[in-house]
Parts: sequence; structure tokens; C-alpha cells
Amino acid sequence: MPKDPAMLLSFVNTQLRDNYSSLKELASAYNADETDIIDRLQTIGYQYDAGRNQFVIQ
Repeated sequence: MPKDPAMLLSFVNTQLRDNYSSLKELASAYNADETDIIDRLQTIGYQYDAGRNQFVIQ
């Protein structure tokens, strides 16, 4: 997964849209920490919206 938060946002939202039904599923597939993804994207003003299954601006 990309380290840069902006690149991570693009990558995660694309993966959520095209391949995964939840952030938990995506994190598991990439052996990543779901909380770490959430925290890193919060640093650039995004939060996870489970209903939309994407990160959106706060």
C-alpha cells in the first residue's frame, strides 16, 4: 500500500469501489491494519463512510 496519504486515498477508494465490500475486507486482503489506514487518511481530512464504502472528506 502507498505510504503517501494522497496516494493511499486513491488506491484504497479504487480498491473499495472495484474489489472489496468493506474496509475490513480490504485490510485483511493486504494484511494491513484497518486503524492505521483510517488514521493516515484522517491526517488529510478524510474519514471512512461504511454506507458508501469509501473515504470521504470530513
